[in-house]
Amino acid sequence: MTADTPLRLFASLPDMVLAHASITPNATAIIDGDRQVTFRELKILLDRVAAGLQRDGLRPKQAIAICAQSSIEYLAVFLGALKAGAVVTPLAPSSTADQLVMMLGDCAASALFLDAGVAALLSPVTDQITARRIALDSSSTDIPFAQWLPPEGASPMKVEIKANWTFNIIYASGPTGAPKSVVQSHAMRWAHIGRGAGHGYEGDAVTLVSTPLHSNTTLVSVIPALALGGTVVLMREFDALEFLALAEKHRATHAMLVPAQYHRIMALPEFDHFDLSSFKMKFSTSAPFAAALKADVLKRWPGGLIEYCDITEGDRSLSLAAQDHPDQLHAVGRPAAGHDIRLMDERGEEVRRGDIGKVGARDRAGCASDQNDLTILRACYAKLAIFGWDELILPIWLNAPDLEEPS
Repeated sequence: MTADTPLRLFASLPDMVLAHASITPNATAIIDGDRQVTFRELKILLDRVAAGLQRDGLRPKQAIAICAQSSIEYLAVFLGALKAGAVVTPLAPSSTADQLVMMLGDCAASALFLDAGVAALLSPVTDQITARRIALDSSSTDIPFAQWLPPEGASPMKVEIKANWTFNIIYASGPTGAPKSVVQSHAMRWAHIGRGAGHGYEGDAVTLVSTPLHSNTTLVSVIPALALGGTVVLMREFDALEFLALAEKHRATHAMLVPAQYHRIMALPEFDHFDLSSFKMKFSTSAPFAAALKADVLKRWPGGLIEYCDITEGDRSLSLAAQDHPDQLHAVGRPAAGHDIRLMDERGEEVRRGDIGKVGARDRAGCASDQNDLTILRACYAKLAIFGWDELILPIWLNAPDLEEPS
């Protein structure tokens, strides 16, 4: 199986996690500071979450929302809600109160799992929220999570999840600055799992997570890690030195970081003092990644480096395996398997080979990615480096002068 080969038969993420609870029940699934849970313990917890949501009247395809810091409970709610057939809506705690009210109403969430910080933020608009509120950190402002959960041993009703059902709704910044919903299916996440199988996530893989769980950047890494039986190590907040210490302590094999995090890590004088030899693969997305920084990562940090350039939050993207193209680190890579990505002019027509155009995409069904028949790759224009779509695409970054186009 190659890195972009999808798995042939669909299985839902919670079912894959439950399978590991049977096959490797004592394997560690999640580490959160001094706490950790095995796959057996995670199964029990997500079963209780699913049963609790069904007890409260949740039906398949209805939404629940989570707005809190990363934790074992956060992931248990995420997985338990999926097991109940729900659509999970992870919301950013950095949102304003008005934005949260808007997003909760837009997705029609029946329940909101939050922590004390988000509860304080929402206090002026409490009367505008109809979702039932459960406190993941068991703060006194809402129903404590431990009290809300059904007793251990609770068994939810079986829900047969279909590949075309909605997995999650993510809110990204729209053109006006207001949050815009992005709907992602179980089939899309299944493709991420298939891609992860080719990047060594199985078995003894340890994924160090330093970005928030509401971000698609994070989910692209966490989902295959848990689905394929690896361990996820959570960081509540990113700190470059702590990241290196945790990577060495837990023998991390995978990490998804944004370029700014790579910059801060590589700039540390202590970097070369840490043993990072366990790393198999590192990933990056969400922002321009300077070629010089990629080269430094390849030189000093063991394991491969793959950069993703997403056009629409992960379902249409380009990828660059930097270790395979060390002389073309300015490139943004090739279209991922099954992704029809074109360079178009202002009229939506495909440009001639070698000309400059905006990056647009069509999905697997041949439908345009938006009503204007064009989706713009965030922050950049692009042109073909070598004529032909099996070759790499080079960006001309609009907001990053240090990323000069190679001659």
